[in-house]
Amino acid sequence: MRNNRRDFIKKATLAGTALTVGSSAMAMTAKSYNSIIGSNERLNVAIAGLGRRMGAFTQPIAIKQSNAKLVYLCDVMESQRLKGLKTFREHIDYNPTLENDIRKVLDDKNVDLLINATPDHWHTPGSIMAMKAGKHVYVEKPCSHNMYENEQLVKASKHFNKVVQMGNQQRSSGHTIEIINEIHKGIIGNPYKAVAFYNNGRGKVPLQKNTAIPEGLDWDLWQGPAPRRAYTSETWDYNWHWYGWEYGTAEAGNNGTHELDVARWALQVDFPQHVYVEAEKRHFLDDGWEMYDDMEATFKFANNKVIKWDGKSRNSYSTYGTGRGTVIYGTEGSVFVDRGKYMLYDRNGKLVKEYNSASNEAGTALGGGGDTSTKHVQNLFDTIRGKTKLTAPIDDASKSMAMVHYANIAYRINDGFDINDKTGMMYNREAMKLWSRTYEPGWEPKI
Repeated sequence: MRNNRRDFIKKATLAGTALTVGSSAMAMTAKSYNSIIGSNERLNVAIAGLGRRMGAFTQPIAIKQSNAKLVYLCDVMESQRLKGLKTFREHIDYNPTLENDIRKVLDDKNVDLLINATPDHWHTPGSIMAMKAGKHVYVEKPCSHNMYENEQLVKASKHFNKVVQMGNQQRSSGHTIEIINEIHKGIIGNPYKAVAFYNNGRGKVPLQKNTAIPEGLDWDLWQGPAPRRAYTSETWDYNWHWYGWEYGTAEAGNNGTHELDVARWALQVDFPQHVYVEAEKRHFLDDGWEMYDDMEATFKFANNKVIKWDGKSRNSYSTYGTGRGTVIYGTEGSVFVDRGKYMLYDRNGKLVKEYNSASNEAGTALGGGGDTSTKHVQNLFDTIRGKTKLTAPIDDASKSMAMVHYANIAYRINDGFDINDKTGMMYNREAMKLWSRTYEPGWEPKI
């Protein structure tokens, strides 16, 4: 029975699941799928990375209509595995296998889908490893650590013919879909500019110090694709985001991906033509934070369209009235949209319509999760089964991810630069030196 199920899923995928350029990634039709496999076919799911995003996956896996089974909880930290099991046992009545090494999980032919919620430097390498092993992938944002990985991830999805969705879950938000569609129909005239923003009051970060590897942590495997170094305190947990560029992608990658994606979606643009930034570390100057904590980035696109990113990691002043969201300006009006609502204004600034969705999707709180995350994961399940199409196919999502990389690169070289808006290549020699990174030998993310 198990072999037949695997054969069916393989045939279903080969028959119709294909990712195409742009946002039109389509699987086979539901009718075709049902004739082969049956609409109630169960998906076996593995989660790698059991940190703060893990809670976002309990409901979409546990609810009956998902018809999914959690077969593995994988993390390089023993305490995370035990915590993950305890959390999921509140939602499911069986025990998934606990595993330290993602490679052992991917060797199991019974696994259909990997949810990749590892640190940033693992996202593309782990996802490509999963596709090579025949798995579909839900990869958390940021889907890549650099532009080379961005490119390789899209190529891999096509080469291995796998369904790959990034965790930019607002693409599955009902009220956001509604107002973006209205923008595309002309409700605010010609949309010409969007401001994506995020502000938070993150505190001091400890200075890194050489120390013993925490009990239960596989430090070598945690580093994975990154060059090896001695362990320093506070690194394996959340603060890897701010300790240099070996592991994280700073706040633009950590949170900006979401709002930049909504902005690009609203303006219907692909790669920008130019980027420049003003960014600096401005808070707690003597702490361990090693990159900017305040950034304003400007992206110029064809047809005089502009997207701005206003990210404040350690200053909670609500410039736009809330902690995160996107403002879209048009020739005949404006729209504010965040994870819970949208507000439509006419050209004179009069509120025309306000819609509160009652969504419980988290905003600036660590961990996040909620009904929109659940819909986003279920959208992937349904696409694998051939019932629908992805709301965030990786070839489109990677263009939003590129904006994060451009902003970070501009900060790192202290210079703006032009971009080929057809290929995404940067017209700057210093910038192109950061197209990729140095990998631990044998861990390069290659197809």
